[in-house]
Amino acid sequence: SAELCLLPALAALLPPLTGPGGPGPAEVGLSALPAEFRAAVRAMVGDLDSLFTALGLREESFAVGALSRVVAAELASYAPAKNRRRTATNKASVIFVDRTLDLAGAVGHHGDNLAEKILSVLPKLPGHKTDVMVNMVELTALQTTDETCSFIAPGCLAQPNDPAAKALWESFMNLKQKEAVMEARRHLVEAASRENLPIKMSMGRVTPEQLSSYIQLFRNNLKALENHCGLLQLVLATVQTLKHPQTSKWDNFLAFERLLLQTIGESEMPSVLSQLLPMIKSYNKRTKDDYTCEDFLVLLIYIYSVVGEIKCGKELDTAEEEVKKALVKAICDEPEPSPLLQKIT
Repeated sequence: SAELCLLPALAALLPPLTGPGGPGPAEVGLSALPAEFRAAVRAMVGDLDSLFTALGLREESFAVGALSRVVAAELASYAPAKNRRRTATNKASVIFVDRTLDLAGAVGHHGDNLAEKILSVLPKLPGHKTDVMVNMVELTALQTTDETCSFIAPGCLAQPNDPAAKALWESFMNLKQKEAVMEARRHLVEAASRENLPIKMSMGRVTPEQLSSYIQLFRNNLKALENHCGLLQLVLATVQTLKHPQTSKWDNFLAFERLLLQTIGESEMPSVLSQLLPMIKSYNKRTKDDYTCEDFLVLLIYIYSVVGEIKCGKELDTAEEEVKKALVKAICDEPEPSPLLQKIT
């Protein structure tokens, strides 16, 4: 979007977590990092320099976190960057922040944002980090209940050649979910009117079923489909996200996170973990509303990120051991472990 540029090639670059016996944050310099990691940092510095060259920037760097300091220092001493800074005409402040300093932000569910939900629940577009697959079967005459229908190419969110779709994506990112969904309906009604499709405008709350019924109008009109293909892909992404079981779980996550914040304020970590324990259920005991193993990993990251200093002791060791046992059993009982669980095990 106009305000946000993602660099997916660098998605795997995470600051090294300092474990027992590892280097402390103050000691981390580029030479202290593994060779592969050093190469990734240098590649990132080269990429950023290319980006700043294209924008004609002379940057002043600031860093928050150990790895960010390494990256900022590398960029400052990078020879091509020094040359660029001598001749560049535009000034910019660049702030590097270690992602591990805000894991609670990355795994929390506090955002009332449609773009975030679409990117979280729909399957990733193969080979992409920042785009998703949108099921396009609804726009065809093919009737199938197969979610993974693979002989119709998936749609996606990137629609650089469709002004209406670009404007709609901006509202998905910048407006609250309710307003963004209303924008989706408005764009769809305007597109249908332009194509003289028999659309009945209705007021009130927008439902996924209502958006689907509007999409159906385009189905047998190839010219209209071609003219508004980008827009239809974004609205289909909205419908599929609103109907997705993970979206209804979003509110459960949010409620539980709020409860946790209250509990953490009033009690110690062991009692928080003991609250979590009965909710860890194996595959055959889970209903669709229960948390999966991955959901628990996300919740645990959230808890440990917001709790601050943790008092160690026997009580904490016992509580953590119980949670570990339950989680290991649940992971082992998974009939088809997800790629993430396979990677972890």
